[in-house]
Amino acid sequence: MSDDPLAGVALRPIGDDDLPFLARLYASTRAEEVARTPWSDDEKAAFLQWQFEAQHAHYQEHYPTCSFDLVERRGEPVGRFYVDRWEKEIRLVDIALLPEARGGGLGGALIRRLLAEGRETCKPVSIHVEYDNPALSLYRRLGFRHVDSNGIYYLMRWQPDGEAPATEER
Repeated sequence: MSDDPLAGVALRPIGDDDLPFLARLYASTRAEEVARTPWSDDEKAAFLQWQFEAQHAHYQEHYPTCSFDLVERRGEPVGRFYVDRWEKEIRLVDIALLPEARGGGLGGALIRRLLAEGRETCKPVSIHVEYDNPALSLYRRLGFRHVDSNGIYYLMRWQPDGEAPATEER
């Protein structure tokens, strides 16, 4: 077994056949939150499906140039990694991993690879993060800084030179 969290990992563009997996992945990221509701299992499943479809449609509409990639480990899907590359910035639109793929360094390794791209292209990397997202500490450790807030989201930005600008640029 390799110590490299990216060993056996590949990214590939998502397709329509991946939508059931992506819906299941989305549901896994909201399981704890939805568990606190008094809804039946069917109501929870319907809500999560509806939320996934709304999010997916939003991403497709608002990030038309985004690389929507499935994260596979040894040919099996374990997550998603959505990145939009703009003229002056790289936006990490979304990263999500199945519960069994979390905590082993895979997410951090994928983000570090993206930061290397930002360093090579002299572009900042940004992400919107919910204020209570457990990954917030990972983003901070990787050098992302909180530069703005929008409702429940923090806009965080990593700069190749270590400085965090105060405004969002596309």
